[in-house]
Amino acid sequence: MPSLAPHISTVPDSGIRRIYEQALLLDDAIMLVVGEPDVPVARHIGDAARRAWTEDRTNYTPNGGIAPLRRALQEKLFRENRIDAEIEQVWVTVGATQALHQAMALLLAPGDEVLVPDPGYTTFTMNAHMLGAVPVPYELAPAHGFEPDLDALEASVTDRTRVLLLNSPSNPLGSVVGAETVQRLLAFARRHDLWVISDEVYEYFTFGARHVSPASLDEDDRVFSVFSLSKTYAMTGVRVGYLVTPKGMAGTMRTVQEATVSCVAEPDQFAALAAIVGDHSAVQEARDHYRANLEVAREVLDAKGITYNDPEGAFYLWIDVAHATDGDVAAWAERFLLAERVAVAPGSAFGRAGEGWIRVCLAADPAVLREGLRRLPDPR
Repeated sequence: MPSLAPHISTVPDSGIRRIYEQALLLDDAIMLVVGEPDVPVARHIGDAARRAWTEDRTNYTPNGGIAPLRRALQEKLFRENRIDAEIEQVWVTVGATQALHQAMALLLAPGDEVLVPDPGYTTFTMNAHMLGAVPVPYELAPAHGFEPDLDALEASVTDRTRVLLLNSPSNPLGSVVGAETVQRLLAFARRHDLWVISDEVYEYFTFGARHVSPASLDEDDRVFSVFSLSKTYAMTGVRVGYLVTPKGMAGTMRTVQEATVSCVAEPDQFAALAAIVGDHSAVQEARDHYRANLEVAREVLDAKGITYNDPEGAFYLWIDVAHATDGDVAAWAERFLLAERVAVAPGSAFGRAGEGWIRVCLAADPAVLREGLRRLPDPR
């Protein structure tokens, strides 16, 4: 049998999924491991998808998406993200996952380097390896408020560095990068002539901090912005996201979109259109739910004396359990699942800097969340 391409063996597996799949085999596991909204999709979104199927809207669409959806996204970007994009810069994708991979595939050749946050979402590193590129982690440390350290970034740049990847609000940290830091990061990218990919999947879920889209401050067309409807509208399985490119890439995007997915399923696009232009009260209710759960989590962890990063966004809590893990949080998370029946994501799944930490998803029933956190070991 022929062998696979050599770089495929370098793609790391997901430490999150490993715990999740073990937990699925148990009847009584408390699930705090995956980033899945626990609220239902709003009725008007489901109605739009059903209507599209009933009306047989099941054909190919333009590569970039149906015109009404692209226009709605263009208006949303201008209104909420302060991004003045042309229609041909907005491309509907199969979730943010495809948008992220598409952007990286456009910018990275084999052997090129991409600066990725550590801790950072697992797909950042996985995608780089899938493309034969080299992920170079930059640490997000408590000492710097879990924001990028510009001096460390400067030291990480080589003649092979092509891309700086940003994620705010952060998965897994919940940190939100402010406008001043975004401007410094864009200046850094300009100095080294780097592209910037900005993952903004959790843009709607912030707690007191303002989400800033780097493209709104971009002066020389170097930012690719990645967005998703999955978390915002509780439609993770519908798989709709969008990529906003710099100007002048319509022809290239049309080609690569055709070569990868052709287009997103038409009923899913009508569901996405209904989500964007319809009633947003469910989004506000979800935000309030996650904020209330954050208060529940704070209460439990403070009472136990466990350290955590107080998040400004997303719906995760980054918790320090180094007192219990003996330097191997991944192995500890498996033992904790079997012994206490609580599934959490080991911090090392998000990079070396995550050793000793866990990520807990706040999208859960409050009583279930309280009980899961109560079972965490107290500091010695």
